[in-house]
This record gives sequence, structure tokens and C-alpha cells, in this order.
Amino acid sequence: MTNLGAVDEDLGILKSGKEADVHLVRRWVPDGTTHPARDVTMAAKRYRPSERRMFHRDAGYLEGRRVRRSRETRAMARRTEFGREVIAVQWAGAEFGALGRLWELELPVPYPVQLSDTEMLMEFIGHDGVAAPRLAQARPEPDLLAELWDQLVDALETLAENGWAHGDLSAYNVLLDGERLVIIDWPQIVDVIGNPNGFDYLERDVTNVCSWFAARGLDVDRHALFGDLAARAAGA
Repeated sequence: MTNLGAVDEDLGILKSGKEADVHLVRRWVPDGTTHPARDVTMAAKRYRPSERRMFHRDAGYLEGRRVRRSRETRAMARRTEFGREVIAVQWAGAEFGALGRLWELELPVPYPVQLSDTEMLMEFIGHDGVAAPRLAQARPEPDLLAELWDQLVDALETLAENGWAHGDLSAYNVLLDGERLVIIDWPQIVDVIGNPNGFDYLERDVTNVCSWFAARGLDVDRHALFGDLAARAAGA
């Protein structure tokens, strides 16, 4: 919902992370506007002010990302206050743009709604104001575990076929919405070929998720999956 007459209400923090906080936001169009009264619940990801921000490992992720103005490039490299603000805008813009592309590919990601500087509004994954649990918190039965693995592999294959890796994938940034996986936290999405460390990030993604599923009794082949995804990315 992006109507000019819409009103937002912040319902509190859903998640506090290293670089950003995610808030639950209710948006509605009041009676008396050109639209009937209606409302929607969304997630607002807000990157922190520069004095509080801790962009973990951002130097590696920013490889291959450049801005046109040399002043901004220098500020980013020196991590000045202005440079960190530029990085924050880049993170938000990168995630919003990534979600748009991934949504078009019908990958299981939240729908991106709106971007404003360092705040990104997106689809809320959950029900009645309660966020879907992280996969790390779930204990799925064997049949569902195998189905979830297939869903995740399908998503990773589509990503690789387009030359991308999540870059920070683990069971902590995958949500379990009923029996459906939804992958979140995309600001560091990696161009596997364009980033000098691209294959390392891809291998780490594979290792993290394979370790989680293997620990719950599913027979997975980490090396075979990495080899398949790397070949798909190289041919993208």
C-alpha cells in the first residue's frame, strides 16, 4: 500500500541485528479518502545511524560495488561518518533492488514495498502480528525436513543460475512460514563471478545450511551441492 493518504503506526521491534533493526508497521488509509478504509502490516528494516552501526565484514561484500563520485568512494574507504552513511544507503538500496529481482524470479523472499534512504518497507512474514520463526528455531519432522531441503536447494540453484549467492546464508536468516521457507536479509547479495571472494561466500552459504540439515538427520552432500552451484554460477 503506497497511497499518499496512508498513515503508519510503529508497533515495535521484531528483530535487532548487527546493522539494522526490523520494526512491525501497520499502514492504513483512513475513511474519507478516495479509497475505502483498509490496512496492511509490513516489516520496516531501518539501518542504524552511523555512530551505532557495525557493518560486519562489509569490506569484502563491497568489493565490486562502486559509486560514481570519488569523494564518496574515498569516504567509504576511510569509514568517515559521511562514508558510513553512504554505505548505509548502499546496503538499503542493494537489499531493496535484490528483493525486486528475486521476487521477479519467483524466489521465496519478502515482497519489497518501498525504499526511503536507509529504511526499507517489505512484506511481513507471519500471522496476526507474530513473525514466522527462524529455521534455526524449528524442529521439523523428517518428511517436512526433506521438503524444506528441496525448497532451499531449488532457491539456491535459481540464484546460482543468475550468478548470485546470498553471501550470509544460515538457518538464522531463513524463516519457516508454515511449511514454506522464506529467505531474508539480502543486503550483501554477492555476484559470484564479479566479487573476488564470490566462490568463498557461496561455499560458506552451502556449508552453513548443509551443516544445519545434516545435524537434524538429513543425508546431504555439501561438496556435491557446492560443485553444482559453482558450475551454474560460472555459466551464468
